[in-house]
Amino acid sequence: MAYSDVTIVVDERDDLFYTRAALQAHRPGEGRIAVQPTPASGSPAALAHDMLYALGKRLAPGPNSPDVWLDSVNAAWLAAAAWGVAMGVRHVVVTRAHLLTIRRLDQLLAWRESTGAQLTLLWQKPPRGLPPVLACVERRISGREEFEALLAEPGPIAARPIFPPVLPAETGLAAAVTVGQSPARQPPRPGAESTRPGPPAPPCTGAMATAQLVQAAPALKIGSEEAATLAALAHPLIAGALSALAFTRAGLGSLRFTRDLDITGDVSAIKLHGVNHRYCPLHAVPDWARPLLAGARAHHRLTPRPPGDSVFAPVVLAEARHLRAHAGRLPRLGLSLPAGALVP
Repeated sequence: MAYSDVTIVVDERDDLFYTRAALQAHRPGEGRIAVQPTPASGSPAALAHDMLYALGKRLAPGPNSPDVWLDSVNAAWLAAAAWGVAMGVRHVVVTRAHLLTIRRLDQLLAWRESTGAQLTLLWQKPPRGLPPVLACVERRISGREEFEALLAEPGPIAARPIFPPVLPAETGLAAAVTVGQSPARQPPRPGAESTRPGPPAPPCTGAMATAQLVQAAPALKIGSEEAATLAALAHPLIAGALSALAFTRAGLGSLRFTRDLDITGDVSAIKLHGVNHRYCPLHAVPDWARPLLAGARAHHRLTPRPPGDSVFAPVVLAEARHLRAHAGRLPRLGLSLPAGALVP
């Protein structure tokens, strides 16, 4: 474990100044968040949920919530790590860290290792109570001025991934043409491309190679309220998948074959695939959806699955019940996810 980017702020007197300064420094858009652990929560994934909340994500409520799979510790922390990477989080300040269990401190340190962010823990009791896992941390401060200077530091990574504005895509038939396809081919009706059988075809090139030959189809517009609701979804794969369906109106089955290389490096375009690659259009990604697809890609890269695997496979398999449940909670988007769209 590397501790070079971990700082302990010793606040023996529980001075309100430190908590107030930490909360005032919460600026996700600048790469700094303040996490307030839920007191006395017995949920194993509670701290990961607190991290997601600080990142602006909201879990769906209720006993039959479509976010129930985030009750799993590993799933919740993986989601939090993916969002941390995608949002460019560079500094995390955790208040009242002295109340955390050893297990949750371990989880927090592992999250820091995954994201590369700087971690600051407010230890609001005498330092003699530091557990062994934190005893090795060399950087400790205890003064107001030192803490204010720490909050002003730039942090170890960029504040936010750079998402340059997407240039307006050309309209017309050229927007639907992809490598190896004839300009005369007419696009099938939405959803049909994922289930139509056909002769085998060689694997498609990725989005970057395709974007050098054709223009991406322009993204369909959705309301700002719907975009904000999608941005608040807690699981990166759910948020990324539903956003892609919203601005492309493609069939759900198209997401089954979307690989990491089917999303351009700057997340300005995404390539979808039909069965046997008979129809594989390139779509422009609107600005509001780029952080969401970046989160989905980060989630994929943080897992041990091969790069060539589908990014969205975990949410489109098993009848995509979590994806369908969230789509049902967003009726204004008009997303229809028929089960037949997943037939191989």
